[in-house]
Amino acid sequence: MNTDGSPDHQWWKEAVVYQIYPRSFNDSDGDGVGDLQGITERVEYLADLGVDVIWLCPVYDSPNADNGYDIGDYRSIMPEFGTMADWEALLAELHAHDIRLLMDLVVNHTSDEHEWFQRSRRREDGYEDYYYWRDGDVDEDGEPVPPNNWGSFMGGSAWTYDELREQWYLHLFDEKQPDLNWRNPDVRDEVASLVEWWLEKGIDGFRIDAINYISKPEGLPDGTADREPKGVEVFSHGPRIHDYLRELYDRTFANYDVLTVAEMSDTTVDMAGDYLGEDGDGLDMIFHFEHMDVDISPRGRFDPDGWGEWSLPEFKEIMTRWQTELGEDAWNAQYLGNHDQPRIVSRFGDDEEYRVESAKLLATFLMTVRGTPFVYQGEEIGMTNDDFERLEDLDDPMTVGAIEDLIDAGRADSYEDLRAFVNYVSRDHARTPMQWSDAANAGFTTGEPWLALNENYPEINVEAARADEDSVWNYYRRLIDLRHDEEVLVYGEYELLLPDHEQLYAYTRTLDDETVLVVLNWSGESVAVDADLVEESPTAVLRSNYDDAPAVPSGQEFRPYEAVVYRL
Repeated sequence: MNTDGSPDHQWWKEAVVYQIYPRSFNDSDGDGVGDLQGITERVEYLADLGVDVIWLCPVYDSPNADNGYDIGDYRSIMPEFGTMADWEALLAELHAHDIRLLMDLVVNHTSDEHEWFQRSRRREDGYEDYYYWRDGDVDEDGEPVPPNNWGSFMGGSAWTYDELREQWYLHLFDEKQPDLNWRNPDVRDEVASLVEWWLEKGIDGFRIDAINYISKPEGLPDGTADREPKGVEVFSHGPRIHDYLRELYDRTFANYDVLTVAEMSDTTVDMAGDYLGEDGDGLDMIFHFEHMDVDISPRGRFDPDGWGEWSLPEFKEIMTRWQTELGEDAWNAQYLGNHDQPRIVSRFGDDEEYRVESAKLLATFLMTVRGTPFVYQGEEIGMTNDDFERLEDLDDPMTVGAIEDLIDAGRADSYEDLRAFVNYVSRDHARTPMQWSDAANAGFTTGEPWLALNENYPEINVEAARADEDSVWNYYRRLIDLRHDEEVLVYGEYELLLPDHEQLYAYTRTLDDETVLVVLNWSGESVAVDADLVEESPTAVLRSNYDDAPAVPSGQEFRPYEAVVYRL
Protein backbone atom coordinates (compact mmCIF):
# COMPACT_ATOMS: atom_id res chain seq x y z
CA MET A 1 0.00 0.00 0.00
CA ASN A 2 1.02 3.61 -0.52
CA THR A 3 1.28 5.98 2.44
CA ASP A 4 -2.27 7.23 1.77
CA GLY A 5 -3.64 3.68 1.96
CA SER A 6 -4.25 3.34 -1.78
CA PRO A 7 -2.98 0.28 -3.66
CA ASP A 8 0.56 0.27 -4.98
CA HIS A 9 -0.37 -0.31 -8.61
CA GLN A 10 2.07 -2.46 -10.59
CA TRP A 11 1.41 -4.11 -13.94
CA TRP A 12 2.72 -7.44 -12.72
CA LYS A 13 0.32 -7.48 -9.77
CA GLU A 14 -2.62 -7.06 -12.14
CA ALA A 15 -1.40 -9.58 -14.71
CA VAL A 16 -2.27 -13.21 -15.33
CA VAL A 17 0.78 -15.27 -16.32
CA TYR A 18 0.64 -18.31 -18.61
CA GLN A 19 3.53 -20.77 -18.47
CA ILE A 20 4.71 -22.50 -21.64
CA TYR A 21 6.85 -25.63 -21.71
CA PRO A 22 8.14 -25.22 -25.29
CA ARG A 23 8.94 -28.87 -25.94
CA SER A 24 5.30 -29.82 -25.36
CA PHE A 25 3.32 -26.79 -26.53
CA ASN A 26 3.10 -26.78 -30.33
CA ASP A 27 5.30 -28.30 -33.05
CA SER A 28 5.48 -26.34 -36.30
CA ASP A 29 7.85 -28.55 -38.32
CA GLY A 30 6.72 -32.12 -37.64
CA ASP A 31 9.79 -33.35 -35.78
CA GLY A 32 7.71 -34.21 -32.70
CA VAL A 33 9.19 -31.46 -30.55
CA GLY A 34 7.46 -28.16 -29.81
CA ASP A 35 9.29 -25.07 -31.02
CA LEU A 36 9.31 -21.28 -31.10
CA GLN A 37 7.48 -20.99 -34.42
CA GLY A 38 4.83 -23.26 -32.96
CA ILE A 39 4.34 -20.88 -30.05
CA THR A 40 4.14 -17.93 -32.42
CA GLU A 41 1.37 -19.74 -34.30
CA ARG A 42 -0.62 -19.87 -31.06
CA VAL A 43 -0.21 -16.27 -29.86
CA GLU A 44 -3.74 -15.45 -31.05
CA TYR A 45 -4.97 -18.29 -28.84
CA LEU A 46 -3.17 -16.83 -25.83
CA ALA A 47 -4.62 -13.39 -26.56
CA ASP A 48 -8.12 -14.87 -26.80
CA LEU A 49 -7.67 -16.53 -23.42
CA GLY A 50 -6.84 -13.10 -22.03
CA VAL A 51 -3.44 -13.69 -20.41
CA ASP A 52 -1.02 -10.81 -19.99
CA VAL A 53 2.38 -12.48 -19.63
CA ILE A 54 4.05 -15.62 -20.97
CA TRP A 55 6.66 -17.41 -18.90
CA LEU A 56 8.79 -19.35 -21.35
CA CYS A 57 10.68 -22.35 -19.95
CA PRO A 58 14.30 -22.51 -21.18
CA VAL A 59 14.89 -22.32 -24.92
CA TYR A 60 18.64 -21.71 -24.67
CA ASP A 61 21.16 -23.96 -26.39
CA SER A 62 21.40 -27.09 -24.28
CA PRO A 63 22.52 -30.73 -24.46
CA ASN A 64 19.08 -31.44 -22.97
CA ALA A 65 20.04 -33.67 -20.07
CA ASP A 66 17.28 -32.00 -18.03
CA ASN A 67 14.99 -30.69 -20.77
CA GLY A 68 16.77 -27.39 -21.23
CA TYR A 69 17.62 -26.63 -17.59
CA ASP A 70 21.23 -27.60 -18.39
CA ILE A 71 22.34 -24.60 -20.40
CA GLY A 72 25.30 -24.79 -22.76
CA ASP A 73 25.08 -21.23 -24.10
CA TYR A 74 22.92 -18.54 -22.50
CA ARG A 75 22.99 -16.34 -25.59
CA SER A 76 21.93 -18.93 -28.18
CA ILE A 77 18.72 -20.83 -28.95
CA MET A 78 18.47 -24.63 -28.90
CA PRO A 79 18.36 -25.72 -32.57
CA GLU A 80 15.39 -28.02 -31.86
CA PHE A 81 13.41 -24.92 -30.88
CA GLY A 82 14.55 -22.72 -33.77
CA THR A 83 16.84 -19.74 -34.16
CA MET A 84 17.38 -16.40 -32.50
CA ALA A 85 15.40 -14.89 -35.37
CA ASP A 86 12.48 -17.18 -34.44
CA TRP A 87 12.74 -16.05 -30.83
CA GLU A 88 12.77 -12.39 -31.89
CA ALA A 89 9.70 -12.98 -34.08
CA LEU A 90 7.90 -14.55 -31.10
CA LEU A 91 8.76 -11.60 -28.86
CA ALA A 92 7.51 -9.15 -31.49
CA GLU A 93 4.25 -11.09 -31.97
CA LEU A 94 3.62 -11.27 -28.21
CA HIS A 95 4.26 -7.55 -27.78
CA ALA A 96 1.99 -6.79 -30.74
CA HIS A 97 -0.79 -8.51 -28.77
CA ASP A 98 0.13 -6.65 -25.56
CA ILE A 99 1.51 -9.84 -24.01
CA ARG A 100 4.79 -9.61 -22.11
CA LEU A 101 7.53 -12.25 -22.00
CA LEU A 102 9.39 -13.76 -19.05
CA MET A 103 12.46 -15.85 -19.74
CA ASP A 104 13.69 -18.60 -17.44
CA LEU A 105 16.95 -17.67 -15.70
CA VAL A 106 18.93 -20.77 -14.68
CA VAL A 107 22.12 -19.70 -12.92
CA ASN A 108 22.58 -22.05 -9.98
CA HIS A 109 24.21 -24.37 -12.48
CA THR A 110 25.18 -24.69 -16.14
CA SER A 111 25.63 -27.65 -18.44
CA ASP A 112 28.90 -29.54 -18.16
CA GLU A 113 29.26 -28.76 -21.86
CA HIS A 114 29.26 -25.00 -21.21
CA GLU A 115 32.51 -23.30 -22.16
CA TRP A 116 33.01 -22.16 -18.54
CA PHE A 117 32.97 -25.70 -17.21
CA GLN A 118 35.20 -27.08 -19.95
CA ARG A 119 37.77 -24.38 -19.25
CA SER A 120 37.44 -24.91 -15.50
CA ARG A 121 38.03 -28.66 -15.69
CA ARG A 122 41.20 -27.89 -17.70
CA ARG A 123 42.24 -25.43 -14.96
CA GLU A 124 42.55 -22.61 -17.47
CA ASP A 125 43.65 -19.32 -15.98
CA GLY A 126 40.75 -17.37 -14.54
CA TYR A 127 38.31 -20.29 -14.67
CA GLU A 128 39.73 -22.61 -12.01
CA ASP A 129 37.10 -21.65 -9.41
CA TYR A 130 34.00 -21.09 -11.57
CA TYR A 131 32.56 -24.29 -10.04
CA TYR A 132 32.90 -26.26 -6.82
CA TRP A 133 35.93 -28.54 -7.14
CA ARG A 134 37.13 -30.60 -4.19
CA ASP A 135 39.49 -33.41 -3.38
CA GLY A 136 37.78 -36.40 -1.86
CA ASP A 137 39.06 -39.35 0.12
CA VAL A 138 39.63 -42.96 -0.89
CA ASP A 139 37.96 -46.04 0.49
CA GLU A 140 39.66 -49.25 1.62
CA ASP A 141 39.83 -50.40 -1.99
CA GLY A 142 41.54 -47.19 -3.06
CA GLU A 143 38.46 -45.86 -4.87
CA PRO A 144 37.64 -42.13 -4.71
CA VAL A 145 35.04 -41.10 -2.12
CA PRO A 146 32.97 -37.89 -2.46
CA PRO A 147 33.92 -34.82 -0.37
CA ASN A 148 30.68 -34.90 1.66
CA ASN A 149 27.38 -36.76 1.94
CA TRP A 150 25.19 -34.36 -0.05
CA GLY A 151 22.69 -35.97 -2.39
CA SER A 152 21.43 -34.87 -5.78
CA PHE A 153 17.83 -33.98 -6.53
CA MET A 154 18.18 -36.41 -9.43
CA GLY A 155 19.22 -39.29 -7.17
CA GLY A 156 22.63 -40.52 -6.04
CA SER A 157 25.50 -38.38 -4.86
CA ALA A 158 25.76 -34.65 -5.56
CA TRP A 159 29.39 -35.20 -6.53
CA THR A 160 30.96 -36.63 -9.69
CA TYR A 161 34.65 -37.37 -10.15
CA ASP A 162 36.24 -35.73 -13.19
CA GLU A 163 39.13 -37.76 -14.58
CA LEU A 164 40.68 -34.82 -16.43
CA ARG A 165 40.90 -32.48 -13.45
CA GLU A 166 41.25 -35.39 -10.98
CA GLN A 167 38.81 -33.77 -8.58
CA TRP A 168 35.14 -33.99 -7.67
CA TYR A 169 32.67 -31.37 -8.83
CA LEU A 170 29.37 -30.49 -7.15
CA HIS A 171 26.01 -30.85 -8.91
CA LEU A 172 22.83 -30.55 -6.85
CA PHE A 173 20.92 -31.73 -9.90
CA ASP A 174 22.04 -34.00 -12.76
CA GLU A 175 25.73 -34.79 -13.10
CA LYS A 176 25.60 -32.81 -16.34
CA GLN A 177 24.51 -29.72 -14.33
CA PRO A 178 27.55 -28.58 -12.31
CA ASP A 179 26.87 -25.85 -9.73
CA LEU A 180 28.36 -22.42 -10.33
CA ASN A 181 30.54 -21.01 -7.56
CA TRP A 182 28.86 -17.70 -6.73
CA ARG A 183 31.63 -16.86 -4.26
CA ASN A 184 33.75 -16.07 -7.30
CA PRO A 185 33.10 -12.42 -8.32
CA ASP A 186 33.88 -13.31 -11.94
CA VAL A 187 30.94 -15.71 -11.92
CA ARG A 188 28.66 -12.99 -10.59
CA ASP A 189 29.95 -10.63 -13.30
CA GLU A 190 29.14 -13.24 -15.95
CA VAL A 191 25.60 -13.71 -14.61
CA ALA A 192 24.95 -9.96 -14.46
CA SER A 193 26.22 -9.62 -18.01
CA LEU A 194 23.92 -12.28 -19.46
CA VAL A 195 20.94 -10.87 -17.53
CA GLU A 196 21.65 -7.42 -18.93
CA TRP A 197 22.01 -8.90 -22.43
CA TRP A 198 18.50 -10.39 -22.36
CA LEU A 199 16.93 -7.33 -20.76
CA GLU A 200 18.39 -5.21 -23.53
CA LYS A 201 16.72 -7.51 -26.07
CA GLY A 202 13.41 -6.29 -24.71
CA ILE A 203 12.10 -9.06 -22.46
CA ASP A 204 9.84 -8.20 -19.54
CA GLY A 205 11.49 -10.14 -16.76
CA PHE A 206 12.67 -13.51 -15.50
CA ARG A 207 11.44 -16.53 -13.62
CA ILE A 208 14.58 -17.42 -11.67
CA ASP A 209 15.25 -21.13 -11.22
CA ALA A 210 16.38 -22.83 -7.98
CA ILE A 211 17.96 -19.61 -6.76
CA ASN A 212 17.89 -20.52 -3.06
CA TYR A 213 20.80 -22.90 -3.67
CA ILE A 214 23.38 -20.42 -5.01
CA SER A 215 25.15 -19.82 -1.66
CA LYS A 216 26.85 -22.83 -0.12
CA PRO A 217 28.22 -22.69 3.46
CA GLU A 218 31.91 -22.51 4.17
CA GLY A 219 33.48 -25.94 4.36
CA LEU A 220 30.51 -27.65 2.69
CA PRO A 221 29.58 -29.61 5.86
CA ASP A 222 27.70 -32.91 5.80
CA GLY A 223 23.94 -32.95 6.02
CA THR A 224 22.40 -34.45 9.13
CA ALA A 225 18.63 -34.15 8.72
CA ASP A 226 16.50 -37.14 7.70
CA ARG A 227 15.43 -35.51 4.44
CA GLU A 228 16.01 -36.13 0.77
CA PRO A 229 18.24 -35.17 -0.84
CA LYS A 230 20.75 -35.44 1.96
CA GLY A 231 22.19 -32.05 2.90
CA VAL A 232 19.32 -29.92 1.58
CA GLU A 233 19.00 -28.21 4.98
CA VAL A 234 22.66 -27.18 4.61
CA PHE A 235 22.87 -25.97 1.03
CA SER A 236 19.48 -24.20 0.85
CA HIS A 237 19.36 -20.46 1.70
CA GLY A 238 23.09 -20.24 2.34
CA PRO A 239 24.93 -17.52 4.26
CA ARG A 240 25.56 -15.03 1.42
CA ILE A 241 22.41 -15.48 -0.64
CA HIS A 242 21.04 -12.03 0.23
CA ASP A 243 24.33 -10.38 -0.73
CA TYR A 244 24.33 -12.13 -4.10
CA LEU A 245 20.70 -11.39 -4.95
CA ARG A 246 20.82 -7.75 -3.89
CA GLU A 247 23.99 -7.22 -5.90
CA LEU A 248 22.34 -8.73 -8.98
CA TYR A 249 19.24 -6.58 -8.48
CA ASP A 250 21.23 -3.35 -8.10
CA ARG A 251 23.28 -4.10 -11.21
CA THR A 252 20.45 -5.26 -13.48
CA PHE A 253 16.76 -5.52 -12.52
CA ALA A 254 16.64 -2.18 -10.73
CA ASN A 255 17.26 -0.41 -14.03
CA TYR A 256 14.24 -1.87 -15.88
CA ASP A 257 10.47 -2.10 -15.45
CA VAL A 258 10.43 -5.89 -15.28
CA LEU A 259 8.99 -8.74 -13.23
CA THR A 260 11.19 -11.11 -11.25
CA VAL A 261 9.73 -14.24 -9.68
CA ALA A 262 12.12 -16.62 -7.97
CA GLU A 263 11.68 -20.34 -7.40
CA MET A 264 12.57 -20.93 -3.73
CA SER A 265 11.78 -24.19 -2.02
CA ASP A 266 12.24 -24.41 1.76
CA THR A 267 11.09 -20.80 2.15
CA THR A 268 8.76 -19.84 4.98
CA VAL A 269 6.62 -16.73 5.06
CA ASP A 270 8.89 -15.34 7.79
CA MET A 271 11.90 -15.66 5.47
CA ALA A 272 10.19 -14.36 2.34
CA GLY A 273 10.13 -10.69 3.26
CA ASP A 274 13.93 -10.55 3.27
CA TYR A 275 13.92 -11.41 -0.42
CA LEU A 276 11.09 -9.16 -1.61
CA GLY A 277 10.87 -5.51 -2.56
CA GLU A 278 13.20 -2.57 -2.19
CA ASP A 279 13.66 -3.24 1.51
CA GLY A 280 14.74 -6.80 0.73
CA ASP A 281 16.72 -8.23 -2.14
CA GLY A 282 14.58 -6.59 -4.82
CA LEU A 283 12.64 -9.64 -6.01
CA ASP A 284 8.98 -9.00 -6.86
CA MET A 285 7.62 -12.37 -5.76
CA ILE A 286 8.67 -15.94 -5.07
CA PHE A 287 7.31 -19.40 -5.70
CA HIS A 288 7.20 -20.99 -2.26
CA PHE A 289 6.50 -24.71 -1.86
CA GLU A 290 4.62 -25.03 1.41
CA HIS A 291 1.27 -25.76 -0.26
CA MET A 292 3.03 -28.03 -2.76
CA ASP A 293 4.29 -30.13 0.16
CA VAL A 294 0.87 -30.60 1.76
CA ASP A 295 0.46 -34.11 0.34
CA ILE A 296 4.02 -35.46 0.43
CA SER A 297 6.21 -37.14 3.03
CA PRO A 298 8.17 -34.90 5.42
CA ARG A 299 11.27 -36.75 4.21
CA GLY A 300 10.85 -35.41 0.69
CA ARG A 301 8.81 -35.56 -2.48
CA PHE A 302 10.12 -38.92 -3.63
CA ASP A 303 9.66 -40.75 -0.34
CA PRO A 304 6.93 -43.34 -1.09
CA ASP A 305 5.70 -43.40 2.52
CA GLY A 306 2.96 -40.98 3.54
CA TRP A 307 2.04 -39.46 0.17
CA GLY A 308 -1.25 -38.46 -1.43
CA GLU A 309 -3.23 -37.54 1.68
CA TRP A 310 -4.01 -33.92 2.46
CA SER A 311 -6.65 -32.01 4.37
CA LEU A 312 -8.40 -28.82 3.36
CA PRO A 313 -7.94 -27.17 6.81
CA GLU A 314 -4.17 -27.69 6.55
CA PHE A 315 -4.14 -26.31 3.01
CA LYS A 316 -6.21 -23.30 4.11
CA GLU A 317 -3.87 -22.64 7.02
CA ILE A 318 -0.84 -22.54 4.70
CA MET A 319 -2.49 -20.35 2.10
CA THR A 320 -3.94 -17.98 4.70
CA ARG A 321 -0.60 -17.56 6.41
CA TRP A 322 0.92 -16.46 3.11
CA GLN A 323 -2.07 -14.22 2.39
CA THR A 324 -1.99 -12.40 5.72
CA GLU A 325 1.55 -12.55 7.12
CA LEU A 326 3.64 -11.70 4.05
CA GLY A 327 3.27 -7.98 4.63
CA GLU A 328 1.54 -5.20 2.74
CA ASP A 329 4.60 -4.35 0.67
CA ALA A 330 5.30 -7.93 -0.43
CA TRP A 331 3.49 -9.93 -3.06
CA ASN A 332 2.49 -13.55 -3.69
CA ALA A 333 2.88 -15.69 -6.78
CA GLN A 334 -0.14 -18.00 -6.89
CA TYR A 335 0.10 -21.39 -8.54
CA LEU A 336 -1.10 -24.95 -8.10
CA GLY A 337 0.88 -26.56 -10.90
CA ASN A 338 3.77 -26.10 -13.29
CA HIS A 339 6.24 -28.13 -15.33
CA ASP A 340 7.59 -29.76 -12.13
CA GLN A 341 4.23 -30.80 -10.64
CA PRO A 342 1.42 -33.23 -11.48
CA ARG A 343 -1.72 -31.93 -13.16
CA ILE A 344 -3.75 -29.84 -10.73
CA VAL A 345 -7.15 -31.40 -11.44
CA SER A 346 -5.72 -34.86 -10.73
CA ARG A 347 -3.95 -33.71 -7.58
CA PHE A 348 -6.30 -31.20 -5.96
CA GLY A 349 -9.57 -31.99 -7.72
CA ASP A 350 -11.38 -34.99 -9.19
CA ASP A 351 -10.16 -35.95 -12.65
CA GLU A 352 -13.01 -38.39 -13.26
CA GLU A 353 -16.64 -37.71 -12.25
CA TYR A 354 -16.13 -34.02 -11.44
CA ARG A 355 -13.23 -33.12 -13.72
CA VAL A 356 -14.95 -30.09 -15.25
CA GLU A 357 -16.43 -28.81 -11.98
CA SER A 358 -13.23 -29.24 -9.97
CA ALA A 359 -11.05 -27.74 -12.72
CA LYS A 360 -13.30 -24.68 -12.61
CA LEU A 361 -13.13 -24.54 -8.81
CA LEU A 362 -9.33 -24.57 -8.93
CA ALA A 363 -9.41 -21.78 -11.49
CA THR A 364 -11.75 -19.78 -9.26
CA PHE A 365 -9.35 -20.15 -6.37
CA LEU A 366 -6.30 -19.09 -8.40
CA MET A 367 -8.01 -16.00 -9.79
CA THR A 368 -9.51 -14.74 -6.52
CA VAL A 369 -6.78 -15.03 -3.88
CA ARG A 370 -4.26 -12.24 -3.36
CA GLY A 371 -1.26 -12.51 -5.66
CA THR A 372 -0.39 -12.90 -9.32
CA PRO A 373 -1.95 -16.09 -10.77
CA PHE A 374 0.20 -18.44 -12.86
CA VAL A 375 -1.63 -20.79 -15.22
CA TYR A 376 0.32 -23.74 -16.62
CA GLN A 377 -0.41 -24.85 -20.19
CA GLY A 378 -3.30 -27.30 -20.32
CA GLU A 379 -4.83 -26.26 -17.01
CA GLU A 380 -7.24 -24.07 -18.95
CA ILE A 381 -8.79 -27.17 -20.55
CA GLY A 382 -8.57 -29.41 -17.49
CA MET A 383 -5.78 -31.72 -18.68
CA THR A 384 -5.20 -34.69 -16.36
CA ASN A 385 -2.41 -36.95 -15.21
CA ASP A 386 -1.41 -39.81 -17.49
CA ASP A 387 -0.70 -43.44 -16.56
CA PHE A 388 2.95 -44.42 -16.95
CA GLU A 389 2.78 -48.20 -17.14
CA ARG A 390 6.52 -48.84 -17.43
CA LEU A 391 9.73 -47.16 -16.32
CA GLU A 392 10.57 -46.79 -20.01
CA ASP A 393 7.53 -44.53 -20.44
CA LEU A 394 9.13 -41.87 -18.24
CA ASP A 395 11.45 -39.13 -19.47
CA ASP A 396 12.05 -37.03 -16.33
CA PRO A 397 15.55 -37.71 -14.91
CA MET A 398 14.42 -36.66 -11.41
CA THR A 399 11.66 -39.28 -11.28
CA VAL A 400 13.83 -41.97 -12.88
CA GLY A 401 16.70 -41.25 -10.49
CA ALA A 402 14.37 -41.45 -7.49
CA ILE A 403 13.00 -44.81 -8.63
CA GLU A 404 16.49 -46.20 -9.10
CA ASP A 405 17.54 -44.99 -5.64
CA LEU A 406 14.47 -46.59 -4.01
CA ILE A 407 15.11 -49.91 -5.71
CA ASP A 408 18.84 -49.81 -4.86
CA ALA A 409 17.96 -49.08 -1.24
CA GLY A 410 15.69 -52.12 -1.09
CA ARG A 411 12.53 -50.09 -0.56
CA ALA A 412 10.98 -51.57 -3.70
CA ASP A 413 11.66 -54.61 -5.85
CA SER A 414 10.58 -53.15 -9.17
CA TYR A 415 8.90 -50.25 -10.90
CA GLU A 416 5.55 -51.97 -10.53
CA ASP A 417 5.85 -51.64 -6.74
CA LEU A 418 6.18 -47.85 -7.20
CA ARG A 419 3.83 -47.34 -10.12
CA ALA A 420 0.94 -45.85 -8.14
CA PHE A 421 3.34 -43.53 -6.33
CA VAL A 422 5.03 -42.45 -9.57
CA ASN A 423 1.68 -41.82 -11.21
CA TYR A 424 0.91 -39.43 -8.38
CA VAL A 425 4.14 -37.41 -8.23
CA SER A 426 5.90 -37.58 -11.60
CA ARG A 427 6.88 -34.36 -13.34
CA ASP A 428 6.16 -36.02 -16.69
CA HIS A 429 2.41 -35.57 -16.18
CA ALA A 430 2.81 -31.86 -16.89
CA ARG A 431 5.03 -32.51 -19.89
CA THR A 432 2.78 -34.63 -22.06
CA PRO A 433 2.02 -32.62 -25.22
CA MET A 434 -0.66 -29.97 -25.31
CA GLN A 435 -3.99 -31.34 -26.52
CA TRP A 436 -5.16 -29.03 -29.31
CA SER A 437 -7.76 -31.19 -31.06
CA ASP A 438 -9.00 -34.74 -31.57
CA ALA A 439 -6.88 -35.06 -34.72
CA ALA A 440 -3.86 -37.35 -34.90
CA ASN A 441 -1.40 -36.60 -32.09
CA ALA A 442 -3.91 -34.12 -30.65
CA GLY A 443 -2.91 -31.58 -33.30
CA PHE A 444 0.40 -31.09 -31.47
CA THR A 445 2.59 -32.48 -34.25
CA THR A 446 2.43 -34.25 -37.60
CA GLY A 447 5.37 -36.39 -36.51
CA GLU A 448 6.09 -38.73 -33.60
CA PRO A 449 5.65 -36.84 -30.29
CA TRP A 450 8.77 -36.73 -28.13
CA LEU A 451 6.67 -37.88 -25.16
CA ALA A 452 3.54 -39.98 -25.52
CA LEU A 453 0.22 -38.12 -25.46
CA ASN A 454 -2.39 -38.67 -22.80
CA GLU A 455 -4.92 -41.05 -24.34
CA ASN A 456 -7.86 -38.86 -23.31
CA TYR A 457 -7.05 -36.14 -25.88
CA PRO A 458 -10.03 -37.00 -28.15
CA GLU A 459 -12.31 -35.80 -25.33
CA ILE A 460 -10.11 -33.20 -23.63
CA ASN A 461 -8.73 -30.72 -26.16
CA VAL A 462 -8.72 -27.02 -27.01
CA GLU A 463 -10.89 -27.28 -30.11
CA ALA A 464 -13.73 -28.99 -28.23
CA ALA A 465 -13.37 -26.67 -25.25
CA ARG A 466 -13.55 -23.48 -27.27
CA ALA A 467 -16.70 -24.70 -29.02
CA ASP A 468 -18.44 -25.35 -25.69
CA GLU A 469 -19.61 -22.22 -23.84
CA ASP A 470 -19.73 -24.22 -20.59
CA SER A 471 -16.19 -25.60 -20.90
CA VAL A 472 -13.25 -25.19 -18.55
CA TRP A 473 -11.54 -22.99 -21.18
CA ASN A 474 -14.41 -20.54 -21.43
CA TYR A 475 -14.69 -20.44 -17.66
CA TYR A 476 -10.98 -19.52 -17.39
CA ARG A 477 -11.47 -16.79 -19.97
CA ARG A 478 -14.41 -15.30 -18.05
CA LEU A 479 -12.51 -15.51 -14.75
CA ILE A 480 -9.50 -13.74 -16.24
CA ASP A 481 -11.82 -11.00 -17.50
CA LEU A 482 -13.33 -10.72 -14.01
CA ARG A 483 -9.92 -10.32 -12.40
CA HIS A 484 -9.03 -7.63 -14.91
CA ASP A 485 -12.28 -5.79 -14.19
CA GLU A 486 -12.38 -6.07 -10.39
CA GLU A 487 -9.58 -4.25 -8.59
CA VAL A 488 -10.75 -5.80 -5.31
CA LEU A 489 -9.62 -9.21 -6.58
CA VAL A 490 -6.11 -7.85 -7.09
CA TYR A 491 -5.54 -5.51 -4.18
CA GLY A 492 -8.26 -6.40 -1.69
CA GLU A 493 -7.45 -7.70 1.79
CA TYR A 494 -8.08 -11.39 2.36
CA GLU A 495 -10.04 -12.79 5.30
CA LEU A 496 -10.59 -16.51 5.84
CA LEU A 497 -13.97 -17.83 6.96
CA LEU A 498 -14.63 -21.31 8.42
CA PRO A 499 -10.94 -22.19 8.97
CA ASP A 500 -11.64 -25.69 10.32
CA HIS A 501 -14.30 -26.76 7.84
CA GLU A 502 -13.31 -29.99 6.10
CA GLN A 503 -15.13 -29.22 2.81
CA LEU A 504 -15.68 -25.50 2.47
CA TYR A 505 -13.01 -22.94 1.65
CA ALA A 506 -14.62 -19.49 2.02
CA TYR A 507 -12.98 -16.07 2.17
CA THR A 508 -13.59 -12.42 1.45
CA ARG A 509 -11.56 -9.85 -0.45
CA THR A 510 -12.11 -6.25 0.65
CA LEU A 511 -10.88 -2.98 -0.84
CA ASP A 512 -12.25 0.26 0.62
CA ASP A 513 -16.05 -0.22 0.71
CA GLU A 514 -16.10 -3.08 -1.79
CA THR A 515 -16.19 -6.74 -0.70
CA VAL A 516 -16.23 -9.96 -2.67
CA LEU A 517 -17.08 -13.33 -1.10
CA VAL A 518 -15.72 -16.58 -2.53
CA VAL A 519 -17.29 -19.90 -1.51
CA LEU A 520 -15.68 -23.15 -2.68
CA ASN A 521 -17.02 -26.61 -1.88
CA TRP A 522 -13.67 -28.34 -2.26
CA SER A 523 -15.10 -31.86 -2.15
CA GLY A 524 -17.11 -34.41 -4.08
CA GLU A 525 -20.03 -34.28 -1.63
CA SER A 526 -22.77 -31.70 -1.27
CA VAL A 527 -22.52 -29.54 1.85
CA ALA A 528 -24.77 -27.00 3.56
CA VAL A 529 -23.34 -23.56 4.22
CA ASP A 530 -23.84 -22.06 7.70
CA ALA A 531 -26.74 -19.67 7.93
CA ASP A 532 -24.51 -16.98 9.45
CA LEU A 533 -21.58 -17.24 7.02
CA VAL A 534 -21.69 -13.49 6.32
CA GLU A 535 -23.81 -10.65 7.68
CA GLU A 536 -24.19 -8.77 4.40
CA SER A 537 -26.48 -9.99 1.65
CA PRO A 538 -24.88 -10.57 -1.76
CA THR A 539 -25.95 -8.13 -4.44
CA ALA A 540 -24.75 -10.24 -7.37
CA VAL A 541 -23.21 -13.55 -8.40
CA LEU A 542 -20.07 -12.53 -10.29
CA ARG A 543 -18.99 -16.01 -11.40
CA SER A 544 -20.04 -19.57 -10.69
CA ASN A 545 -19.24 -22.99 -12.11
CA TYR A 546 -22.86 -24.21 -12.00
CA ASP A 547 -25.60 -22.54 -14.04
CA ASP A 548 -27.97 -21.99 -11.12
CA ALA A 549 -25.75 -20.92 -8.24
CA PRO A 550 -27.45 -19.99 -4.95
CA ALA A 551 -28.24 -16.27 -4.98
CA VAL A 552 -27.18 -16.15 -1.33
CA PRO A 553 -24.76 -18.65 0.23
CA SER A 554 -25.95 -18.68 3.83
CA GLY A 555 -28.10 -21.69 4.66
CA GLN A 556 -27.83 -23.06 1.13
CA GLU A 557 -26.50 -26.40 -0.09
CA PHE A 558 -23.44 -26.31 -2.32
CA ARG A 559 -23.01 -29.12 -4.81
CA PRO A 560 -19.79 -31.12 -5.39
CA TYR A 561 -16.94 -28.77 -6.29
CA GLU A 562 -19.31 -25.83 -6.58
CA ALA A 563 -17.54 -22.45 -6.69
CA VAL A 564 -19.29 -19.10 -6.47
CA VAL A 565 -17.96 -15.53 -6.39
CA TYR A 566 -20.38 -13.01 -4.84
CA ARG A 567 -20.37 -9.26 -4.58
CA LEU A 568 -21.52 -8.19 -1.11
